[in-house]
Amino acid sequence: MTEPRWLDDGEQRAWRGLLSAQRELRSRTTRRLQRETGLSESDYEVLVNLSEAPSGRLRAYELGRATKWEKSRLSHHLTRMADRGLVARESCPTDNRGAFIVITKAGRAAITDAAPLHVDHVRELFVDALTPAQLDALADATESILAHLAETDPDALGEAACDEGD
Repeated sequence: MTEPRWLDDGEQRAWRGLLSAQRELRSRTTRRLQRETGLSESDYEVLVNLSEAPSGRLRAYELGRATKWEKSRLSHHLTRMADRGLVARESCPTDNRGAFIVITKAGRAAITDAAPLHVDHVRELFVDALTPAQLDALADATESILAHLAETDPDALGEAACDEGD
């Protein structure tokens, strides 16, 4: 058995800093979003994906792939969102087992109202804390990490727990 390649102080600082910053940013933006709009982080993620999709609709497996959620989590959350009138399920004419998830008028209004608030939060808590050079460096670093992950496990980045049988 080979010895572990322990992180040195600089590597440890970078890794723990990344985790702490991500956790803190998500916590703060999520709390603000919930308080100001009534939408959870999960609601927002679903509505963003649907609002950016052609015709405001995606197959359930496509939404699962985009969110990287387990099939049961996605199904339960979509049921709660449908009960609140934010999304609707429509049958798929070419696949009796599948369904389209469609953003409703209320869902469209919710994301239209929430998006400017959310971007203000992101700007205040993230963008404004960094210089343009730091933002570029961070973007380069995260792109490198994602490219490395794609090389080491190409199936993992595009996979979702939802299969095509919605």
